[in-house]
Amino acid sequence: MKLAFCLYKYFPFGGMQRNFLKIAEECSKRGYRVTVYTLEWVGEKPEFLKIVIIKTDAIRNIKKYQFFSRWLNENLKHESIDLVIGFNKMPGLDIYYCGDPCYEYKSRKLRPWWYRYTLRYKHFARFEKAVFEKKAGVNILMFSPIQKKLFQNFYDTDPSFINMLPPGISRDRRAPENASDIRKSFREEFNLEKDEILLLQIGSGFRTKGLDRSLRAIAALPIQLKSKIKFFVIGEDDRSEYISQAQKLNIADVVTFFSGRDDIPKFLQGSDVLLHPSYAENTGGVILEALVAGLPSIVSDVCGYAHYVKEAKAGILIKSPFSQNTFNSNLEEILLADKLILRNNGINFSNSANIYDMPLKAADVIDRVIKKKWTKKNWMDKVE
Repeated sequence: MKLAFCLYKYFPFGGMQRNFLKIAEECSKRGYRVTVYTLEWVGEKPEFLKIVIIKTDAIRNIKKYQFFSRWLNENLKHESIDLVIGFNKMPGLDIYYCGDPCYEYKSRKLRPWWYRYTLRYKHFARFEKAVFEKKAGVNILMFSPIQKKLFQNFYDTDPSFINMLPPGISRDRRAPENASDIRKSFREEFNLEKDEILLLQIGSGFRTKGLDRSLRAIAALPIQLKSKIKFFVIGEDDRSEYISQAQKLNIADVVTFFSGRDDIPKFLQGSDVLLHPSYAENTGGVILEALVAGLPSIVSDVCGYAHYVKEAKAGILIKSPFSQNTFNSNLEEILLADKLILRNNGINFSNSANIYDMPLKAADVIDRVIKKKWTKKNWMDKVE
């Protein structure tokens, strides 16, 4: 059986991209031949994948995505592909991995009224509708009850096509037995004093992840706390706007930016609190990575995985509607809290929670859809 995995760009530091690779590997183990179609691939190419780079001269992203969709529609029908699985919203999919939040909701609630008259809106709204409208017939791998409700509100999506899956956190993110040694080594590496408090924010797309909110919250801390703060930001994005913001808030010396890294576990052990005040987030894998590592966190309650922090009693949820003053108070509260209790709560929760099996469950859905598709095909062949 041949599967086409389609995504616009692969890079090794994105949460969706890591999950894509886990699902592809599990499908390969089950005997599927997986071909990846993408506009760009950054990083190593696994041996179990055939990777096809789709070339385009387009400059704007929208034009690239439209070309990509047309190319797939025109070429995959000649490749004897059994299922087309998308990791970005686009027409022509059999299965969609729902890694992005509801675009229609964001457009109506987080954008000015005129945004829905732009070409950008019209493109992304059309591609989202092609996946979620009731007659689309696309099987959806869904992770967030919050997002499920939003999609159904806007598109009346057929619930029989929505497959709720658990998270798929890598077990190597869990706090190891030598966690204290890792923390000590990390803090020595980055010249952190014993009484300094390290705040951490991880994720590409600084605007969506609410980096501006984090900077304002740090600037608002009482001087006795702010004087002890260091803030590490990890992600692939243009940082110039946020460097300027930090300078205006007089906290530029507190903030250090890093590009995407493959040694995130040691940052999770070396830090004191994770900040994740996202404007919108379908899941938020880093929330669970922090939880299983024992790192307390402050998380927007709009994030799909935020409820795990509440269930584990491993941090604070920022309640909607978002208030900067509330977030400021939340940050001060967690800095003064007993973080060892929060750490232990997260670690204990990770030992029993169902948060690791997403690749297996996703592959199970692919198995079922393949079986259903071939059963239908065989029945139609008999009729003919």
